[in-house]
Amino acid sequence: MSIINLLPDHIANQIAAGEVIQRPASVVKELLENAVDAGATHIQLVVKDAGKTLIQVLDNGKGMDAQDAEKCFLRHATSKLQSAVDLFALQTKGFRGEALASIAAIAHVCLKTKQASQDTGIQIEIEGNQIKHKQEVLCNNGASFEVKNLFYNVPARRNFLKSDAIELSHIQTEFERVALAHPELQFSFQHNGQDILQLPAGNYRMRIAAIFGKGSNEKLVPIEEQTDIVRVSGYVGKPELAKKSRGEQYLFVNNRFFKDPYFNHAIAKAYDGMLSEKHHASYCIYLEVDPHKIDVNIHPTKTEIKFEEDRFIYSILLSSVRQALGKHNIFPTLDFETESAFEVPSEVRKTEPIAPQIVVNPAYNPFQSTVHPTSGGGSNTKSYSAALQQEGFGSTPPSPEDWQQFYQIEEQTPSESQVNFTEEAAAKQFLLHDKYLISPTKSGFLIIDIRRAKNRILFDDLIQHFVSQPLASQQLLFPLERTLAKEAKLTWQGQKSLWSQLGFAFEIQGDQLLISAVPALLSSLDLESCLDDLTDAATYSDIDSGDIAHFIVAKLAMVGSKNFSLQHHQEVEHFIDTLFQSPQHTSTPNGKPIMYTLGFDELAKKL
Repeated sequence: MSIINLLPDHIANQIAAGEVIQRPASVVKELLENAVDAGATHIQLVVKDAGKTLIQVLDNGKGMDAQDAEKCFLRHATSKLQSAVDLFALQTKGFRGEALASIAAIAHVCLKTKQASQDTGIQIEIEGNQIKHKQEVLCNNGASFEVKNLFYNVPARRNFLKSDAIELSHIQTEFERVALAHPELQFSFQHNGQDILQLPAGNYRMRIAAIFGKGSNEKLVPIEEQTDIVRVSGYVGKPELAKKSRGEQYLFVNNRFFKDPYFNHAIAKAYDGMLSEKHHASYCIYLEVDPHKIDVNIHPTKTEIKFEEDRFIYSILLSSVRQALGKHNIFPTLDFETESAFEVPSEVRKTEPIAPQIVVNPAYNPFQSTVHPTSGGGSNTKSYSAALQQEGFGSTPPSPEDWQQFYQIEEQTPSESQVNFTEEAAAKQFLLHDKYLISPTKSGFLIIDIRRAKNRILFDDLIQHFVSQPLASQQLLFPLERTLAKEAKLTWQGQKSLWSQLGFAFEIQGDQLLISAVPALLSSLDLESCLDDLTDAATYSDIDSGDIAHFIVAKLAMVGSKNFSLQHHQEVEHFIDTLFQSPQHTSTPNGKPIMYTLGFDELAKKL
């Protein structure tokens, strides 16, 4: 009996869809690339509920006749390949013929298309790869793809989708990748009836500046390098355009977006010494390579490409970025003609310098018990007595024994921290450098990290209050203005109720975030860096909406405990009691240990 069976087409299509269509952004990518390949000059993207309800792409391209409109949903049906040789000279975005078949297998699809030579177009409705309805309609030239109820027949995949804000961010990223590759085309993007991006046709610099945001145009440095192996062009950002995320890093080869950590490393290396470890350069770089020397068919989503001469391209890329930064004086320069002298303040430049004078009292002798009148007369005696009084010895000169005793006393005087250490040791607990709390136990010593313990206490307290009521707010005297990147803007807009619950009050005007109130916990801390961390945590952490609040509260607790210290020893007992009331008192919310027991056996081995 045969144990190997052929899968039915609908199951095979769903399996293929799992490789190509991972989330709504995957559908957007495939439809936008098809519109570009169709020769469109104006492409519109309309999305509802972050693509879960509707994804629609409209273009004014060539369109299809009735026969092609049906065939385009078949697996491996493509207009872009005629033979296997074409795989090694690709000039189009798509080529496998899997995208539309995969989309039709897991969604309700409606296609309206018309060619310029025809009077009427064709409308086809498909569910689960089955044509449900087909008719002639009046429509514009080009094509309109409507994808509704994505993953309606794969509920497990639908349940794994993230929050609307995260999914919308992925969609916008895919939209921007296609738009950056083709600045000569006009693009528009709407979500729930609201315009997200309107990109008129233009050049590369205009398109990059429109996507990178307001004020970025002046911070772009052009790159241009022509070699026999590769042509490099595009723009890199000045150091002030760097971000804490890698969101604004784009690489294209033959107008196709791709990811390559190897080439990213070359660009990052060109910025050595100019950026901190926490910041990443922004860039949009276009490579033109002989299609026969690259392979784009190594990954289902076609975002990974194999280069035949990648080592040479690495060196050329590194050199071209460094050269571009050098041409625009981005590197710090050294002026060897300047004399190495101190800078004199302007208010004292015109004053005459006064030479320092050394005044010596020849009668001063600390080892002499009496003052000899013959050595300096009355004036010398008076000055010597004054010197003795100034040193704290009265008018009687000190003996050699007095000086020895003085230095011994000064060396043996214990510091304040040593006194506190002794007092607290007697009380069974003592503080060490205001950072650790040490308590003797039967088997050794219990060492508690005070700031990590405070982090846990704050987190538990904030979570408990956050569930029932908003956190306490602190009104700012003047609103705090910040320019938001595209992902951050979506995060603040999409999670407005969450931010309000956390104690923030704000409004968004264009790309500007105006914050009028912050959590009381942050009122005396560095708001700028804290807001950057909170925004990055909510924006670039690919987590569910239910976990975003948990994540941000953990970040607030971490910031609130950064400079914490126990001011009075009376606080220690209450602090320890509060910590041990937490069921997770041994670790912080992000998993770092709070306490450590140093046993006598371990201590004996160390000694």
